Amino acid sequence: MPLYCHFFYTFVAELTTFIQFDDMLSKNAIHRIRRLELKKFRDQEGLFVAEGPKVVSELLDGGFEPVELYAAVDDFGRGASMVSAAEIKAVSFLQHPQGVVGVFRIPKRVLPESLPSELILALDGVQDPGNVGTIIRIADWFGIKTVLMSADCADCWGPKVVQATMGSLARVNIYSCDLPKVLSRSELPIYGTLLDGTDIYAQELAEKGIIVMGNEGKGLSAAVRNLVTQRLLVPSYSSHSAESLNVAVATAVVCSEFRRRHRCITTAS
Repeated sequence: MPLYCHFFYTFVAELTTFIQFDDMLSKNAIHRIRRLELKKFRDQEGLFVAEGPKVVSELLDGGFEPVELYAAVDDFGRGASMVSAAEIKAVSFLQHPQGVVGVFRIPKRVLPESLPSELILALDGVQDPGNVGTIIRIADWFGIKTVLMSADCADCWGPKVVQATMGSLARVNIYSCDLPKVLSRSELPIYGTLLDGTDIYAQELAEKGIIVMGNEGKGLSAAVRNLVTQRLLVPSYSSHSAESLNVAVATAVVCSEFRRRHRCITTAS
């Protein structure tokens, strides 16, 4: 090999090493991101982590403020710093990382004194992150813009919840609140799913109201149950049915019936 070629390839190798080192995530950066898995650090720093091109892009398009963006895929863009797949894996909370990680500021939202006069979802002690994330996605699908969450629900900014929303966090306003207090001052009808409720397909449903979904094992808390004005039951059609529906599945059924009922009324009129 000619001497000038040797010097050229040596220069390129050293330049590549320098560029990779310049973009490399430091141990401190990895530690800073990884600790956002815990709620106490998310609350302390006002930050949360989102992963994957779709989720991160949805949040960016929804106006969420990015603090750090990293990508191991060439075509992502969006101002992300290019890093290696190994570095993405080091900060990812997923079993199979999706090549993009973003750190965002948690938006500061203040629940209005008067709730909007529309269809609203409320979660009372729903603790599984997958369920909470899926319910937020369901709310987005059915055009529900406000979701109220009791303090004992899974944190909506946790990595598993954020991932399960598939970007719907960008379009749904989430409020953590003293749920019984908020419900008690609302003038909207309050619908609760209960085993002693009336068949949802046989009951009148208002176009505007609050649908409350309860804990996976215990259902609605006593404080919230006492505030329910209309009890709903999603009926089983089998004599040997499952003991109950998953709360996210039940939420989808209930929201679908509310929207179907009033779309039919609107079309008929």
